[in-house]
Amino acid sequence: MATPTRPPVSQPGSSDDGRAVAGDGGARGAGRGPGRRTWPLSLLLALGAVVFLFPFYYMAIGSLQTMADPSIGGAFDFSNLTLDNYAQINERVDLLRSLVNSGIFTGAVIVSTVFFGVLAGYALARLHWRGKGTLFALVLLVQVVPFQLLVIPLYVMIVRSYGLADSYLGMIVPFAINSTAVFVFRQFFLQLPEDLFSAARIDGAGEFRILWSVALPLVRPALLTVVLLTFIGPWNEFLWPFLVTKQADMQPLAVSLANYISNAAGRASNPFGAILAGAVVLAAPAVALFVAFQRHFTSSDIGSGVKG
Repeated sequence: MATPTRPPVSQPGSSDDGRAVAGDGGARGAGRGPGRRTWPLSLLLALGAVVFLFPFYYMAIGSLQTMADPSIGGAFDFSNLTLDNYAQINERVDLLRSLVNSGIFTGAVIVSTVFFGVLAGYALARLHWRGKGTLFALVLLVQVVPFQLLVIPLYVMIVRSYGLADSYLGMIVPFAINSTAVFVFRQFFLQLPEDLFSAARIDGAGEFRILWSVALPLVRPALLTVVLLTFIGPWNEFLWPFLVTKQADMQPLAVSLANYISNAAGRASNPFGAILAGAVVLAAPAVALFVAFQRHFTSSDIGSGVKG
């Protein structure tokens, strides 16, 4: 005798009804996807980027204007553009020589700051010696003192006592050690796992070998940060190089452009454009350096060498 069969019972998610329910739920949830939730944030970030970049755009457009037009509408008038403002700067300022002077001054400061900052930061972070805490407190205290308060005693010591006037060394020495760089390197070295240093010491490595082979490869973000922060300071520094040397063939770009803006820009055919052109010439290398290195600002995996 044949056994009667029972109709299959629909299970949620497995039958046509289940698929219909799931389909209805998917249709109802389609309007609440990630794109719906993130577009206001993307719009807000885009608006913030426009607000942030517009002053730079305005500065560049203003430096190219034949006739000064400081209104908002002038920033979008492309029929009033010329390179005459930059040509006038090049006629009155030896841009190539000034760039070389800035390169020597800034490059030497960067190298010395990174060198001494790495050594001091490593010593404050990883070595154990008496007075380390007191010295670190003094490092933090130095950051509170404005550089302008130290200009007169530094001038007396560097120029009169050491006789370093009209020399690159006289411009470089006061900026050779940066307390901010010491602090940045110390904080990065403290984040490194202690097991890495212990393993290196067990293998017989000395402190300099540990610093070079173990610590430095893991703190690349700190190196890039210190390079950029150090570059901005001496590159835009006007007061100290101006005091150390009055020779035009030794003055960095910031001093040369400041002299041009204060003395010659007012007599230019377009003083407004001349001032903005000088600002663009001074700011362009810093912007280019940041754009070139910004993709390297990534977090380092400082724990990748430790098991567990």
